[in-house]
Amino acid sequence: MTDWFTASKWVRFKRVRPRAALKPVLSVTSATLISLSLWVYPSLAKDPFRTGAARSIGDRTEAAFKAFFEEGNYPAAAKYLQQADPSEPMTPAMKASLVYIDWQGEKDPQKKAALLEEFHTYAGQTRTAAQALLGKDPLRGNLYLAVGHFLEAGYVVLKEGTVRGTPQGLSEVQQAFKYLDAAEAQAPNDPELNLVKGYIELMMALNLPFSSPSQAIERLNKYAGPRYLADRGIALGYRDLNQPAKALEAIDRAIQATPNNPELYYLKAQILVKQGNNRDSIALFQKALDKKSQLPPALVRQIQREHDRTQRRLQNVGK
Repeated sequence: MTDWFTASKWVRFKRVRPRAALKPVLSVTSATLISLSLWVYPSLAKDPFRTGAARSIGDRTEAAFKAFFEEGNYPAAAKYLQQADPSEPMTPAMKASLVYIDWQGEKDPQKKAALLEEFHTYAGQTRTAAQALLGKDPLRGNLYLAVGHFLEAGYVVLKEGTVRGTPQGLSEVQQAFKYLDAAEAQAPNDPELNLVKGYIELMMALNLPFSSPSQAIERLNKYAGPRYLADRGIALGYRDLNQPAKALEAIDRAIQATPNNPELYYLKAQILVKQGNNRDSIALFQKALDKKSQLPPALVRQIQREHDRTQRRLQNVGK
C-alpha cells in the first residue's frame, strides 16, 4: 500500500506549491497513457501490458497506444483515437493527454481555454468508462478511476489557479491514490498498474522533497510493462538523478526495443549532454528532428533549442 496518506507526509505534501506538485502528474499521464505502429488493425487487439491474464483493449485503442508510445507518432495516435472504443478507459485518457500537450503549446487565450475544457471532458469520460469497467475488471477499473482523478486535479489547478484550485486539486489527488491502492490490492505485480504507479512515484520523487526515486525505479524495473516504457522511465529517473551512465544503459534498451521513436533519441541526447558528451549528442538531437512532422510543435521547438544551444557550446569550445 502507498504511504502517501500517512498524516505527516500528507501535511508535508500540502506545503508544496500545488501547481508544481500536480504538473508531474500531468506529465506522467502524457508520458504513460496516454504516450511500433501496426498500420493495420489486428483481428483481436493485443494487450500491450500483459502476456498472461491479457485484456482486449480494442484494436484502434491498441493501434493508438503503439503509435503514441512505440513510434512517437502523435498525429497517427490522434487518428486512431478518433475511431477507438470510448468504453475502454485508456481511449479518453490518451485523448486527454494529447489535448493537454496541445494546450501546453497553444498561445491564443481563447483556444487555450477551449482546449482546457476539452481536456476536462476527456477526464470525465475516463472516469465514466472506468466506473463501468469496475464490476468486471476491478484492477483496471480502479486504475483508470485513479487516472481520471489525476486528470481532474490537473484541470482544477490549471483552470482556477494555484490559490483557488488548491483545496479541490488536493482532494482529487487524494482520491486518485485511494483508487491506486484499491487497484494494487487486486494485483500488486500487474505490469500496467506498476507502469502507471512507477511513473507517478518517479515524477513525484523528482519534484517533491519526501519521496525516494529509488523505490520508483525498482518498481519500474521489476514489475512494469511493456518493458520499453519501463526502461524509458528508468532512463528519465537516472537522468534527473544525474547518473548518466545508468540512464544510458536504460535508454539504449528502450531504443533497441522501439528504434523508430524520435523521443528516445532526444532523451539520449539530453543524457549525453549531462555526461559532457556534447559532440555525440548533436547527431541524436538531429535524428529526433528528422521526424518532427510526427511530434507536437512545442516539443519540436524545445528539441531545436537544445540542439542549437549544444551546437553553440561546441563552437565556443573550438574558438
